[in-house]
Amino acid sequence: MPWPVELDCPKPLLSCRDLTVTLGGQVVLDRVSLSVPAGAFLPLVGPNGAGKTTLLRALLGLAPIRSGRVETPFAGRPPGYVPQQGVIDPLFPVPAREIVAMGFYPRLGWRRRPGRAMRERAEARLAELGLAGMARKTFAQLSGGMRQKVLIARALVGEPRVLMLDEPTAGLDPASQREILAILGRLNQREGVTVIMAHHGEELLLGLVEEVCLVRERRVQMRRLSHAD
Repeated sequence: MPWPVELDCPKPLLSCRDLTVTLGGQVVLDRVSLSVPAGAFLPLVGPNGAGKTTLLRALLGLAPIRSGRVETPFAGRPPGYVPQQGVIDPLFPVPAREIVAMGFYPRLGWRRRPGRAMRERAEARLAELGLAGMARKTFAQLSGGMRQKVLIARALVGEPRVLMLDEPTAGLDPASQREILAILGRLNQREGVTVIMAHHGEELLLGLVEEVCLVRERRVQMRRLSHAD
């Protein structure tokens, strides 16, 4: 059973309080407060342009905050971040295992190369996600679903407590969408990874989570999913 998520909880893993974010002079998020406990699986849902990605980036410290505060007591273990697949050049001429190993760079710095143990861990993460035979394939040689798995593996090699994803199923066929969401569900349930993701639509979330965070009209509210009869 997924952990409950509340707008305010006593011991959050991360939280924001009265968060206001403006982009291009327009208020995108207005006095948003949200608390996420450890072990939660929290989809941020809502219409396009509602501010889902902005909220995700604000929690990551990647979006400028006009007022309010974000608290992320990660204790030296930064969250794993999976951006939208479109931000990665599909012709990037690098093997999948090297892309995954890039997840070590925040720890190593850009001048040091991952050692053998790190490369082996990168390949192990690929194998766990069903890509054992694809470690030497380039990004361009992989399907959309496989590319998404590579980006998830890259975010996981640092053993984060929190995994944040921006529209991880965007542009994928229905079968690949379900597979990616199932992978995230297993990470949450079996490894205790807290998952926060911007996601468009709710249909595929039924059976995976019981509540979502609706981002709409610059504010947020928790909403319980309704199961069809």
